[in-house]
Amino acid sequence: MEENQLSAPRYVVVIGGSAGSLDVLLQVLPLLENIEKIAIVIVVHRKNSDDNILEELLRMKSGLHVKEIEDKTLLKAGRIHVAPADYHLLFEKDQSLALDVSEKVQYSRPSIDIAFESAAEAFGQKVIAVLLSGANSDGTDGLLAVKKLGGIVVIQSPVTADVPYMPAFALTHLVPDHVLAPIAIADFINGLNGGF
Repeated sequence: MEENQLSAPRYVVVIGGSAGSLDVLLQVLPLLENIEKIAIVIVVHRKNSDDNILEELLRMKSGLHVKEIEDKTLLKAGRIHVAPADYHLLFEKDQSLALDVSEKVQYSRPSIDIAFESAAEAFGQKVIAVLLSGANSDGTDGLLAVKKLGGIVVIQSPVTADVPYMPAFALTHLVPDHVLAPIAIADFINGLNGGF
């Protein structure tokens, strides 16, 4: 418990994306300078496979501590946690992460909606939800839950997205706190260690 308290993040940044989001992550992560007080969780739609190519690529390009989530992984500051393929990701108030194999949502598992909603319920105002490029409407309901429970909502500017449908759809259903290009998303995350 003591170690858990010491590594408890000030903010939990949950980044969701689908088609086109990998390019954004490869722009944003190398620009992150100081994440020692925040935990970053990445939830992207991807094909089910046994390898960890995504984690290796993100680790290599960013130089940060990147690890695929296993059931009951503890959420730790200074780390980038990546949701595995074919599992929904759930956040627990005790800082642990759980994996779930219930039905797909918006044809996807992991569901960005489920991850955002679960993070909002567990951490409320400590959550920053970031929605990136994608081809379906996954994420919008989750962003609404984050807003309702006091978290911060960031949407990638659709004009900067390879596949703009996902961020554009979200913008028709809610008013986010920020609409940002990828480099500005990195700047925003870098600023979290000092608070808002």
